[in-house]
Amino acid sequence: MKLKLDIDPDIVAIMAAEVAAGERAVTAAMREAGSGLKSAWRLQITGAGLGPRLANSIRSQNFPRSGESLDAAALVWSKAPVIVGAHDTGPLIRSKDGFWLAIPLPAAGKSLRGGRITPGEWERRRGLRLRFVYRRTGPSLLVAEGRLNTKGQAVVSRSKTGRGKVTAPIFLLVPQVKLPKRLDLARDADRALDSVPGLIVANWVDGIVGR
Repeated sequence: MKLKLDIDPDIVAIMAAEVAAGERAVTAAMREAGSGLKSAWRLQITGAGLGPRLANSIRSQNFPRSGESLDAAALVWSKAPVIVGAHDTGPLIRSKDGFWLAIPLPAAGKSLRGGRITPGEWERRRGLRLRFVYRRTGPSLLVAEGRLNTKGQAVVSRSKTGRGKVTAPIFLLVPQVKLPKRLDLARDADRALDSVPGLIVANWVDGIVGR
């Protein structure tokens, strides 16, 4: 018994059109999901009070970079992964050398680099020596003998009589600190992932209607 199979050219054209529609739908869906996740992460970061600069570290890239594919994908990442990751996980931070962590108080001021000032930088800039004060019932301190300027920061006292001179707490000393968890990036990532099938269907239907 012989079987003869004739393929209708119209069927081939229809199948090719459906594959093309699928490629467009998957590519558009992944582009929407990636863009939505980037926006959601940026909104989370600014909503947590971490500022627009850190929020703008969230980037996205679509693959393929040009054209359409059934294997299309989207990558969303941060250009500051250590900082974002720390706020996402809430890690326990210890000194890498096994010493105290020095947390600057208002009298310490800011670092010239814009971040938190260190005890070494503070002494070099202020021209004062820090003195260790041990406390049994709370964090120990690094203090300095000087005066407080109009910004509430400790500076060298020029008074010969000692007028206005104070012992100002400059740093809190703690063995470790638990960074509070301020982000939940996995929540938005799961939502973006769950949205993909619906986006593919919606874009596929739109493509069929638009033909």
